[in-house]
Amino acid sequence: MIAAEPVAVATASSLLEGAAIMLGAALVSVTLFRKAKLGATLGYIVAGIVIGPQMLGLFGDAEALLSISEIGIAMLLFIVGLELNPGRLWRLRKDLFGLGFAQVMLCGLALALFIRLALGVTWPAALAIGLPLALSSTAQVLPMLRADGDLNTRDGERAFSVLLFQDLSIVPMITLVAALSRVPPDPSEPVGWTLVLYTLGAIAALVLIGRIVLNPLFRLIGRFGERELFVVAGLFTVIAAAAMMHALHLSVPLGAFVAGVMLAESPYRHELESDVEPFRSILLGLFFLSVGMMLDLGVIMQRPMWVLGIAVAVIAIKSGVITLLTRAFGQKWTTSLRLGLLLSQAGEFGFVLFAQATQAQLILPEAASLFGAVVTLSMVSTPFLMRLIDRLERNEVARTAGLEGPENSPSGGAIIVGYGRFGQTVGQMLMAKRVPVTLIDLAPRTIELSGEFGTKVYYGDGLRLELLRTAGADSARAILFCIDGTAANRETMQRVLEAFPQASIMVRAYDRRHLIELRGLDLAVAQRELFESAVKMGKAALRAVGIEANEVERVEEEYRLRDCERLERQVEAGNLKAGLDRMFAVDNPLPEEPKAG
Repeated sequence: MIAAEPVAVATASSLLEGAAIMLGAALVSVTLFRKAKLGATLGYIVAGIVIGPQMLGLFGDAEALLSISEIGIAMLLFIVGLELNPGRLWRLRKDLFGLGFAQVMLCGLALALFIRLALGVTWPAALAIGLPLALSSTAQVLPMLRADGDLNTRDGERAFSVLLFQDLSIVPMITLVAALSRVPPDPSEPVGWTLVLYTLGAIAALVLIGRIVLNPLFRLIGRFGERELFVVAGLFTVIAAAAMMHALHLSVPLGAFVAGVMLAESPYRHELESDVEPFRSILLGLFFLSVGMMLDLGVIMQRPMWVLGIAVAVIAIKSGVITLLTRAFGQKWTTSLRLGLLLSQAGEFGFVLFAQATQAQLILPEAASLFGAVVTLSMVSTPFLMRLIDRLERNEVARTAGLEGPENSPSGGAIIVGYGRFGQTVGQMLMAKRVPVTLIDLAPRTIELSGEFGTKVYYGDGLRLELLRTAGADSARAILFCIDGTAANRETMQRVLEAFPQASIMVRAYDRRHLIELRGLDLAVAQRELFESAVKMGKAALRAVGIEANEVERVEEEYRLRDCERLERQVEAGNLKAGLDRMFAVDNPLPEEPKAG
């Protein structure tokens, strides 16, 4: 007992030192890469390379770190699941099972054929390498979509659908590797149809648990109002779902995603998302650190052109196939090319499947190292490819429509995103006091029409943080989102608030649902677009039918009061039907005011 104590102290000391080294390296590297606008993912990978065994050797157990940090991917899928209720998921079925299935099959077969012809390996080995390379990096792509505010757009949903099907396809890929294996199968692990049945059974079990246990559990915790309990319950949900799938040798992120979908309609989903998000960010960063540590620089230095050539070929084949597929599904060329480049990298599950192929004696350990390097290099290329496509799209729009981006816009005043009928009123009121205003819109017709009246409107998607920074958001005193619809959602506004804390953020809310979604954010204003005009027309209608002026004012005051009370009840209950008793109706009119005396 006494002898074991120094070992425990030494272990704790080394753990603290390792954590300090990793977090310090990540802090420096990610800050530099963010400043260079190359993204956090690349910063984490480079930090891992520097402190890993291939360079400074400050941290050596990358595989152990990888196994722990993979929980970050599960948490990422859990958060995405919270944003996709079953109805929305069903709406995405065409992209999920149509485009997703076609992408995995065609990219996998094309890459396997390339590996077979280029390297002269057997068909089993080519399939064991080509199919994993067809999978993209969920851990890299989804944070990029979330950071740019694209995840809830139609293009973002399409990309997510493909990534989700890729995660589903891991099960049949594991089965295929086991079927091609030159080693007798492990009787303790499920294969073939058993694995498929296990997957379906696990999903059904998670759905059942979500409806019977999780939703009532969070309702109970909500009554206590203890934030710590929410944090514990959120982490328990993710880790328990992941542990269940891991025990059955199934996809861990898939289990976390299903758990998230089951809670997507819960009134506490925003609380859960905010509680889990910090853990997700840290663990996902550690995951990319471990990817950098595992990169075998010796293998790359021995055959640098080979590794680079294969990585370029993988990116070219995947981006080409996905672009043509997306075009075949009815999308524009620019949209198709963007999706092709976004999903052109190989993904983190390649490391897992290459390891299984090595155990199955389909490929040599040296080949697994080489293709692991190919996966990492392809992931490194993604930020550069997305910057390239952004620049090409801006140049194309400017060339074809003669539109100017906000690069040379004034700074220090206000930014208005959306210059339709709502934004025009807000903008003219600011201009009345000579406030410098930058106007941004995505509709070329709106920009051209405004120009005819002498108003300069810049072209761009004002929901993207990068474009807002270009427009001078870092020094703006107010940023006003006057766009139609619900694209200015909670997630996007949260990122804007965090990125530009000095600015007053104001949002045009589409309807009551949108306003409820935005509740709790530190917005300066969230204004329902039709509320005030509808109240004014209601007052005019009362006067037109002969109601006295004092009664008209009393109706307005009582309606506003009841509407606020009803909104508070809806937010608290997470149900639009809450507070129905506060609505005026034929059988529930405003009581007559008591007569004096």
